[in-house]
Parts: sequence; C-alpha cells; structure tokens
Amino acid sequence: MDSAEKSANKISSMGSGSIDQVDDDDSPYARKDNKGLKSSISHQDSDLHSRGWDDVSVYNAKKKNYAWFQAPDGKWELAKIISVTGTESLIAFSETKVLKVQSDCLLPANPEILDGIDDLIQLSYLSEPSVLYNLQYRYERDMIYSKAGPVLVAINPFKTIPLYGDDYMQAYKRKKIDSPHVYAIADTAIREMIRDEVNQSIVINGESGAGKTETAKIAMQYLAAVRGGSGIEYEILKTNPILEGFGNAKTSRNDNSSRFGKLIEIHFSEIGRIAGASIQTFLLEKSRVVQCTEGERSYHSFYQLCAGAPPSLREKLNLKSAHEYKYLQQSNCYTISGVNDAEEFRIVVEALDIVHVSKEDQENVFSMLAAVLWLGNVTFQAVDDNNHVEPMIDEALLTVAKLLGCEAENLQTALSTRKMIIMNENIIKRLNLTQAMDSRDALAKSIYSCLFDWLVEQINKSLSAGKRLSGRSISILDIYGFESFDVNSLEQFCINYANERLQQHFNHHLFKLEQEEYIQDGIDWAKVDFEDNQACLSLFEKKPLGLLSLLDEETTFPNATDMSFANKLKEHLNDNPCFRGERGKAFTVHHYAGEVKYDTTGFLEKNRDLLHSVAIQLLSSCTCKLPQIFASSMLSLTEKPAVGSLNKSGGADSQKLSVMLKFKGQLFQLMQRLGNTRSHFIRCIKPNNSHASGIYDQQLVLQQLKCCGVLEVVRISRSGFPTRMTHQKFARRYGFLLLDHVASQDPLSASVAILQQFNILPEMYQVGYTKLFFRTGQIGKLEDTRNRTLNGILRVQSCFRGHKARLILREMKRRIFTLQSFVRGQKDRKEFAILLHRHRAAARIQKRIKAINVRKDYKKLYDASDVIQAVIRGWLVRKSTEGTCLQRFKGNKDDVVVNKTYLADLQRRVLKAEIGLREKEEEKEMIQQRIQQYEKRWSDYEQKMKSMEELWQKQMNSLQSSLTLAKQNLTVDDFSDPSVNLTSANNFSRRNSNDAAGASSNEMSAGLSLISRLAEEFEQRSHVFGDDAQFLVEVKSGQAEASLNPEEELGRLKQSFEGWKKDFGARLRETKVILNKLSSEEGGSGRGGEKVKKNWWGRLNSSRVN
Repeated sequence: MDSAEKSANKISSMGSGSIDQVDDDDSPYARKDNKGLKSSISHQDSDLHSRGWDDVSVYNAKKKNYAWFQAPDGKWELAKIISVTGTESLIAFSETKVLKVQSDCLLPANPEILDGIDDLIQLSYLSEPSVLYNLQYRYERDMIYSKAGPVLVAINPFKTIPLYGDDYMQAYKRKKIDSPHVYAIADTAIREMIRDEVNQSIVINGESGAGKTETAKIAMQYLAAVRGGSGIEYEILKTNPILEGFGNAKTSRNDNSSRFGKLIEIHFSEIGRIAGASIQTFLLEKSRVVQCTEGERSYHSFYQLCAGAPPSLREKLNLKSAHEYKYLQQSNCYTISGVNDAEEFRIVVEALDIVHVSKEDQENVFSMLAAVLWLGNVTFQAVDDNNHVEPMIDEALLTVAKLLGCEAENLQTALSTRKMIIMNENIIKRLNLTQAMDSRDALAKSIYSCLFDWLVEQINKSLSAGKRLSGRSISILDIYGFESFDVNSLEQFCINYANERLQQHFNHHLFKLEQEEYIQDGIDWAKVDFEDNQACLSLFEKKPLGLLSLLDEETTFPNATDMSFANKLKEHLNDNPCFRGERGKAFTVHHYAGEVKYDTTGFLEKNRDLLHSVAIQLLSSCTCKLPQIFASSMLSLTEKPAVGSLNKSGGADSQKLSVMLKFKGQLFQLMQRLGNTRSHFIRCIKPNNSHASGIYDQQLVLQQLKCCGVLEVVRISRSGFPTRMTHQKFARRYGFLLLDHVASQDPLSASVAILQQFNILPEMYQVGYTKLFFRTGQIGKLEDTRNRTLNGILRVQSCFRGHKARLILREMKRRIFTLQSFVRGQKDRKEFAILLHRHRAAARIQKRIKAINVRKDYKKLYDASDVIQAVIRGWLVRKSTEGTCLQRFKGNKDDVVVNKTYLADLQRRVLKAEIGLREKEEEKEMIQQRIQQYEKRWSDYEQKMKSMEELWQKQMNSLQSSLTLAKQNLTVDDFSDPSVNLTSANNFSRRNSNDAAGASSNEMSAGLSLISRLAEEFEQRSHVFGDDAQFLVEVKSGQAEASLNPEEELGRLKQSFEGWKKDFGARLRETKVILNKLSSEEGGSGRGGEKVKKNWWGRLNSSRVN
C-alpha cells in the first residue's frame, strides 16, 4: 500500500467530527456555517433540487474561499473566490482564467483534509463535484475502491495494481486493513453469514467494461482462500475460463464482455468451509453467434478452437483458420491485443479436465463448435422458378453432417423445408433463400445455446455439495449493466428491464425497507424522498397492456410484423409518462438511468426464437450424444399451443416459451433468491471509453454514479442508522460484558445498560420497539471491546488447556520412552545376535582365507625350493662330471658319447638305490604293523585307565565319606554335653570335676587336629594324583610334549597311589580307634559326674534330715 492510501486511511479514521473543530470566521466550514447548512436544507435552490442534492445550502460566498463552478462544457472546476459584490462573485480557475458569476451558482468545496477520504458519507459538503473530485483524487493514486455508505464503488484502473494477493487477503481477514476493497465486502459477507446464520449475496453491477467479471473473480478468490480447504474451491475458480470462453466476447466497449448474466451460489459446510457451488445463467446473447458488427468478435471459444486445437483434433474436425468461416468474417476482427487465443484454449481444456468433463465429452463439445462454424459456410441454390432453394452438397454441408452424426440428405431437408400442421394434416413447405438462411442460423444459435447450457449443467454436477451442504451460502451476481447504443434491439430491452428490477431491489433494500423499518420501530427519523422506478416497472409488467404482455401477444400472431407491434405500443401506451412513441418502428422508454430508444426491427422473430420440428427431429436422429441431448431439452421446453397460437393459422407445429417469458421467469426467481439474502452491493465504474489507464472522464463517471444510485445511497445513509440489532440479540451478544445481576435483566434493560456502560453517545443510537439502531461505526466499538474480552478469555483457556495438554504429553512421553526402551533393547539384542553371528562367520572365513593364503605361500616357497635345488644339483652334477661324463662331436651336435666308467658307476648307484628302496618299503610295513599293535594296546590301555579312574574315584569317594562321617561324629560328641548354669548349690560339684574336664578337652583338641591334618593330606594327594594322571593322558594323546614314557610313568603313578592308599587307610583306622576311645572315656566321665552329683545330693539330703 502506498503512502497516499495510508494518508487517506488516516483521514478516514478522523471522520467528519474533526471538521467541526474549525472555527475560522472566514472559513465556510465553521460550526455556525454547518448549523446554517443543516437548518437550511429545506430551503434549497431549485437548481440544486434538479441535481438531486438536498444537503448543500445556498452558498454564501466569502473571500479567500474555494468553491465549485460548472464550466460551459459541463465540467466542474475548482475556483478561488477573489471578491464578492452583492449577488455576484469574481472567481479564478484553471490558474489563468477569471470570471464573474452568480454566487448561487457556486457549490462549496470540502477542506483539503478530506481530499481522498475513502467514505463519501464523511464529506462535509456532499455534491456532484465533491464526489467526482474525491473519486478522481483516489483514482489517480491507484486507490480504485471507495465506499458510499454500504456500497462499494470500484473504478476500473485498466492496468495491474498491487492491491491483491495472499498478503492482502490475510490482512483483510485479520482486520489489519480497513480500507475499502472487494476483499472487505467478501469478508463481511462471510462474517455475517456465520454470525447471523443468514444467507448473503454480493450484487455486482455496472456497464460493460466497468470490470464486473474481474470483480466477481476477485471476490471468489477471497472466499476460496479464506474458507477453502476441501479442494472444491479450486474447481469453482476454474469455472471462470470455461464460462468466459463460451459466454464472453469482444465488443466495441469491452474486450472481454460477458454476454450473459450469471449467479454463482457458493455453499458452505457446517464448519464454515466451502462445500460446493451452483451456477445459474441468464439470457445468453445467441444472435452474436451468427451476427457481428464491425470491430467486434463472436464468442471467444470459436477463435480459441481455431488457434489452439492440436493437429489431430484439427484433422478430425476439418478445422480451418478463423478468417475462412463466414460467421467470423462479418466483423473483420480476429484477434484481441495482448490475448493469445491458443494459450487460452489450453487453459479452457485444463479447466474442463478439472471440472471432470471427460475427454470424449470435450471432443463432442469441440465438434459442436466446429459444426456451428461450418453451418455458416453452408450455401443454397435455387431448385425451381418459385425461388425455392436447397443447400448445396459441398464440403461445408458434408462436414456439418459428419460432426453432428446425421445423414447429409436429412440435413439438407431440415435446412430447406418446414413442417406445418393445417387441419390436422402435415404439410411440408419449401423455403426461399431468406427463410432457409434464417433456418440455418436458428439451428446454429440453438446448438450453441444448448451447448452452453449443457456445459453449465456439467459444471454444476461437478460442484455439487451433496451431503456436506449446511443450508448457508453466499451468492455472487455478475449481470450485465444498463446499455444504451445507437441501435437498441431485444437484447438491450431485456438487459435494461433486468437492471430496472435490480435497481428496485437496490432501492427496496437500501431506501424503502430502511424507512419503513424506522417507522415500524418508532424511531425519530426525518423521512427522505428518493426516486422510485416502480412506474417504469409497471410499464414493463402491467397486464394486459404492458410492454411484455403486448410483445408476447403480438408474437403469437403469424401475420404480425415489427411495424404492427410498434403501432400497438403507441396505441396503448402513449399516455404512460415513461413511454414515448417515435417515428417508424421505434419507441423510447424513460429508465431510471435515462431514456433509451428501441428499434422494434427483429423483436418478434427474436422473441419467438423458433427451431422447427424438422430441425429438432434432425438433432434427435443424430448418432452423436450431444445433439440428442439438445433435442430432448428443446422438446421438454415445448408448451402446448395456446388459444390464438400459430397452430390455428397454419404456423409451426409446436411453440415453446418466448424469450421474454422465459427470461421474466428467470428474473423473478433471481429476485426472489436475492430477497431471501442479505445483499452487499458493488458498483463498478468505467472511467473512460478508450480503455486507457489514468484518464478520468467526469461526465461518464457522473452518469454511471447516477445510474447506479450511488449518490442517493450517500445522501440517505448520512442521515440514517445503517446498523441495527434486536434487543435479544444485542443482549445475548454483549451481555457477558456486564455484571451478573445486570446481565440477568430483560433484554431491553440489559441493552441500555451496555450502551451506558460503554459511553455510547445518545445521538449515536436510538432504541426502537424491538431493535437498537446505530449510526455508522458505533457497533464497531462494541465489537472491539467484545473481541478483546473474548481474546482474554480464550487466552486464559488456552493457557489452562496448554498446561493440561503438557501434563498429558509429559505422561505420554514417559510411557512412550519406556515402550521405546523395551523395543529398542529387543531390537539391539537381535541386532547384536546377528552381528555376533556375522563376526564369528567373518572370523571363520578369515581363518579359511588365511590358511589358503599360507598354503599358497608355502606351495610357492616349496616349488621355488625345488627349482633352486634342481638347479644347484644340476650345477653340481655338471661340475663333478665335467670332462669325464659327456663328450661332444664337432661334426654332429646330436651325437653324444658317454664314458663307460661313469656309466658303470651310475648303474651301481641305481642298484644300490633299488635295494635301499626295498628295505625302506619293508621297514614301512613293519612300522605300520607296530602302529597297529600300538593302537590296539593304546585302546586297551585307555579302557584300563577308565576302569582305574572309576575305581580310584569310588575309593576316593569312600574315603571322603568316611572322613566326613568322622568329622560329624567328633562334632556331635564335642557339643552333646551342654553347659548348664547352676546355682550356688552346684559350685561344689563343678570344682570336683574341673580336673577331669581339662584332661578331656586336651585329648579332644588333639583328635580334631589329627582329623584336620588327614583331610588336608587327602585333598592335596587327590589333586596331585589327578593332575599327574591328566598330564600322562595328554602326553599319550599327543596334546602335550614331554621326554618320558607314558606307560612307565603310569605304572609308577599306580604303584605310588597304591602305597599311599594303604598307608592312609591304616592311619585312618588308627584315628577311628582313637576317636572311639575318646568318646568312651567321655561317656565314663559323664557317668562318674552323675554319681558324684548323686552322692553330693544324697549327702545334702541326709544332712538336712539330721
């Protein structure tokens, strides 16, 4: 956003209240002047009344003030008042011009601080020049959007400006920007739909070239970006290239003019997301298919197909270039500056794919387009003297028949004949050249119209919301604006009638309903008069003498002509103030936007829009799918003939709804749908007719502002209460801001308490019977307070929920970590087992590989040693036998003589070697026998060793058990006589037995030491014998090396063991005898003690007796 727009936003935030602070006596904007203005509204000059302004008083010109002056050419000029003399003022304008004018012709200018303000309502002086200047000021600074109360004014910049994109969308969504924009209107519609649960509509209006289509696309893009998410919004946006390609065309006023009206209804789910959409179209301009004026084009789809079709499709459709088709040759305009038709064709095909139109259906669509183009090239030839004609069978006719899937003869018949019913008999009538050409054009128009309707139907199927539909929707109406050309026909008649209806909806929505609501609710409100177009609508719709009724009545008569229709209008409607008859076939209607002169030429034929039964039968007989669908839709629209229809007079065999009746029905459905929604209005303004940026035509803009009713909106909204809310809803929405005991009161009391608590000035609102009414901007203050409070509540809730979520998350993390530790441990154990297995396998492989390498190295060394030995031995042999062994003859190199002595010596050596070899073989056999004997003896020895080991083990076990038993007996005997703590009466017996106990303990300790020595000796000897035997076994098996004879050593070890065994057994027996003796002596001493005790006890008792 540039600095100029920022400054304008600051100005708008200051409002008109800041102007009241100017107290300069020389300023026309001082408070006393404002009061004067307010008091003199009802006493305005008649000239100002004619301009439609009632808030500008007769201007009291003062020196050094600025005022608006209307120049002779009609333009408004900002002039400086030099002097004032009586009723005249001397002004200077355009820097050098000075003029004396009447003071009552001047209109006050607003102060500079209001230059570029974004809301026209906030202008101190509301007049035509003030509004024009403010819009021009913003337009020159690329601020193309302005507000006129609840209406958005959009001026077409005719260039790209940086006011769009994701950043701006997010800014308007978050309310960071409050300047006027299409995004702001769309965002308001979304918020009110969700908040109030009321369907919304955005009505976009303006004349051709004002930017209605682009504005509608911008609104759809915002809705898709903010409330998308399901993917359907992408399909909705992709419908634009399809509808523009098949429904838009280049006109003298606009390079991309919509030649139809459309209502896009976007459905939302229960959570406020886009769930689907549906599209309704109105009044496609079918005549453009067969007629184009100079400098214009037919529909874009024809040129896109000719420029962008791939070679395979061109060959299949027999396509030519655009200038070879007669329907497209009429205007001699084939391209649009800056537009690539081939690229646009690719975009249309991509969009058809996205909205789920199959490739087969796409080929059928392109076939229908090509068939329409080739129909224009069909020519006729005379067949008799009565000027009857029939189509020539040439390339054009054959191509059309092929594309439609019908026989060429049937097509020829359908274009040159007409079937009529007279006296219940079918009559075939041949056509002249004019009738045949009309029949051909009617077929082309019908095919294209049905194709357009079929595409819209396919798009609606793709965008269907289904079960996700919640009943809430936002409708975007993009419809043609008011049109007035040099020659105006039925198309302009329908378009302007639709605009009259929309203007009444606009008035009804903003003016009439508002004032009626004020009266019903008892609001102190000064009624404001506004222009109502009900008289013009009555001219159109009154029965039976309205324009529409007379047109349909005249259409039913076969002999009626355009002149007879014009005469009938003049006869019945001349007294109507909105109608004026003209010469010839023309008449004039006084619309809300001005007078329009219509030419009735072609009215009746266009209103009939007949396609005779022969052509419908032709389409139904085609093998291609689309013509059959077109024929079915045409038959479904056919009505039974009414009284006085063409049937009785030999006309067509069937009659369908006229164009006006069908359009009137669609229009009433549209108005009913808009009436059930809360409307938001966008008025698009075209700043100039040359489509150039930076040019601002005051007269053109002013005319459009009047046509759109913008000035009336500003005038009424300034003095009204645009925001209203019921007491219940207001208390429910803002009651939580009050204390509990106040909020619990009735809705009216609670509402008043809210207003008083937040210091809303009494003049800024009024309390009605059922609603509260607010001036502009007051509800925003309450919304800001409510949002801040809710944000605080949500922040506390978010903190608590965050704390709770963090606790849950911490516990979940702990559990997850525990589970992960188990899983990772199991995984690591498995991986370790695999790794260990691989490590062992690798070690084994390495061992094998190393062994192989060592053997290879050893073999190489061994082979090298053999070679070296062979070489050395050969060298030694040759050296020892040199001169004695071999002698060479010089004559023949192959003859060798061997010395006889050396030969005999060699023979002896050979004999000696053979003898030695035999001896070695005999010795080898003896060694093998010995080895076998040794192996046998070794096996016997192993068996003996095993038996001896078992015997030794048994003996050792018996000795160990005997020793253990002896230990246990000794322990039991040692602790079997418990010590008893006797009283002083036993001291005597203890002293008598002290000596015997000492001797017994000495002997017992000697026995224990003897047993412990025997046990230690047993353990040592057992280990020694075990180690020796194990060592001898290892030596015998070759596991250990030692220079001794294992068999001899084993015999010695056996003898030593037997000797020790006998000796240890004898000592063990002696030890047992000693232990038995000690135990017997201990037992005797025990019995003697008892005897002594008894004696002591007896003596004690006897002494007591004595």
